[in-house]
Amino acid sequence: MSSNARRVRLCAVVFVVLLGALFFGSLCFGTTVRFSTGEAWRGLIALLGLGEPLETASRQTILELRVWRALVTIGVGAALALSGGYIQGLFQNGLASPSLIGVTGGAALGAAVAVLIVGGYAPRLVLESLGGNAYLIPLFGFAGAFGTTALVVYLSSGGGRTSVTSLLLTGIAVNMCVAGLFAAIQSLTLENWEVSRAILAWTFGTLDDRSGYHAGVVFSGLALAAACIPFTAVELDLLKGGEADAQSVGVDVKRLKWLAIFAAAVSAAAAVAVAGQIAFVGLVVPHLVRLAIGASHRVLLWLSMLGGAVFLLGAEFAQRWLLGDAALQPGVVMALIGGPFFLVLLVRERKEISAW
Repeated sequence: MSSNARRVRLCAVVFVVLLGALFFGSLCFGTTVRFSTGEAWRGLIALLGLGEPLETASRQTILELRVWRALVTIGVGAALALSGGYIQGLFQNGLASPSLIGVTGGAALGAAVAVLIVGGYAPRLVLESLGGNAYLIPLFGFAGAFGTTALVVYLSSGGGRTSVTSLLLTGIAVNMCVAGLFAAIQSLTLENWEVSRAILAWTFGTLDDRSGYHAGVVFSGLALAAACIPFTAVELDLLKGGEADAQSVGVDVKRLKWLAIFAAAVSAAAAVAVAGQIAFVGLVVPHLVRLAIGASHRVLLWLSMLGGAVFLLGAEFAQRWLLGDAALQPGVVMALIGGPFFLVLLVRERKEISAW
């Protein structure tokens, strides 16, 4: 067995063990009630319909809320990291992230529009048909993410071709427009505290009060994106030598770009639609995994999913254990961790940046 294969197996084992430990830790520890490992296990079995619920209904309810929160956190972390892996492979740059194609900003804008509707800012007919829909915000977030990504791809396609540079520049321009619209919505709702607070929650992400519906949304998007791995992994490896070299060995570069963009968009859209904007997971995790096991996307994308789940769940568990009721929003935590890390990457990879 080669040294690289051993590193891959070691990373996989470490990620799985950490994920299991963090999952049960998230069930046992919280800001209000603590459960023993046995109690958490019994409650989890009861949630699956295979055993009796805990003695107190309130304790069973609290445990169920923690289960959904932990599952959504795992799904969001995995989805953002997988999306980042696709984007870094497509752009052939370890400093790329899903925000480059507008997916995160678009999802946040869509969610903000949904908050306006729920908050009573829409016409009466719209309010009567949609105002009480509890699923409106994730659905609008998903639509906003895909709409923005489609706009970036459409505007960057010239003569039937979509270059990486054109995608990058178009993404920056569209992101600026989306950010302006989002800021305008925030400014117009400052007097309405509830609406303004709800929009702010999507600005820095939220994992509170998640349910089975949210878990279903994020894991559906994650499954779709993961299903694209067998059809893109080898081609992304071949793309490292340049588009011309990849085409010379039979790679359909246009198909590869569309499939990679679709996978990255659906994965990140599902995550942002249920949790809001959580930065740096899609940048940091795939980059660290690439440093650990190499650039082969056949394993990098799968391990990025595991690493993203561990990274976000670990950060959430640590900050809630340390801060308790004063816990920060996940986007704030990721910015505090990812910002310094990104600066270190910029210093270390100046040559790659200048060649991009």
